[in-house]
Amino acid sequence: MVFTRSTIHKEQGDKRMDGMHYEGMIIRPPSEADSIILQVTVGCSHNKCTFCGTYKGERFRIKDDAVIDADIQYAAKHLSFLRRVFLADGDALIIPQARLVRIFSRIREEMPWVRRVGLYGNAKSILRKTPEELEELRDLGLGIVYLGVESGDAQVLKDIKKGVTPERLIEAGRRIRSVGLKLSVTVLLGVGGRERSMNHARATGELLTAMDPNYVGVLTLMLLPNTELGQKAQEGRFELLTQTEFLMELRQMLHYTHMSRGLFFANHASNYLPLKVRMPGEKEKALTTIDEALQGAVRLKPEWLRAL
Repeated sequence: MVFTRSTIHKEQGDKRMDGMHYEGMIIRPPSEADSIILQVTVGCSHNKCTFCGTYKGERFRIKDDAVIDADIQYAAKHLSFLRRVFLADGDALIIPQARLVRIFSRIREEMPWVRRVGLYGNAKSILRKTPEELEELRDLGLGIVYLGVESGDAQVLKDIKKGVTPERLIEAGRRIRSVGLKLSVTVLLGVGGRERSMNHARATGELLTAMDPNYVGVLTLMLLPNTELGQKAQEGRFELLTQTEFLMELRQMLHYTHMSRGLFFANHASNYLPLKVRMPGEKEKALTTIDEALQGAVRLKPEWLRAL
């Protein structure tokens, strides 16, 4: 079993994109499946999370302007049937503002039909941008920021080397929302292990309530042997939850999540019980579904069907 960061899909050798310059593993959210994937950075600016093996050995860098320009020109010529752009890789928002403005301006000049640009951001890169800078990017086409939260539990965040506190995550999420951008966050069932399972679930629900994102994507931990967390599990220093415990954690997390509106997804390929909950109206129905699954009345996804 494997696990990589956030809500992801891997792109390698997509024939539709053969004329563009890609390096390594390209990561994008599932919701960007029909987007032009424009790789502007290589790797992840943080790259220390104990559960993630995606960019091991990869030094983070921003790609040359000439390469980015060539890819924009190729997309403008060959991919005009696509209406969205996603800036890869792990944290494009960390790019200095002047260079980001240049990239967004080039997209607008070459592809005026593009309706939305999306990218990953972490709390550090978000909070390095002033509200005015985020508004500038919004006005140039930025429509959504994807933020990997993983947990709202301070101890769990420390244990997985996320490099951020719950308070900073909340501040970052609120900053995105305050300037009129859509916010999509991912959280990770099981990342606190058995010892902190319920603390992790409750604290994460409370963090989501405070942040009030547009979208929540819930993933279920799958261990990679080349990660620190995978090695801890092999050595008996981390306990992966059972199916029942994962469901109990999901129930606790959803119970403590109060969103003014938006979607709470637990339908990623890694999850045992697919859910798509329109908040707040469908929350109680979803909790009932989880209870039925815990009682054995709802069939769970078999292990062999789970994936990243």
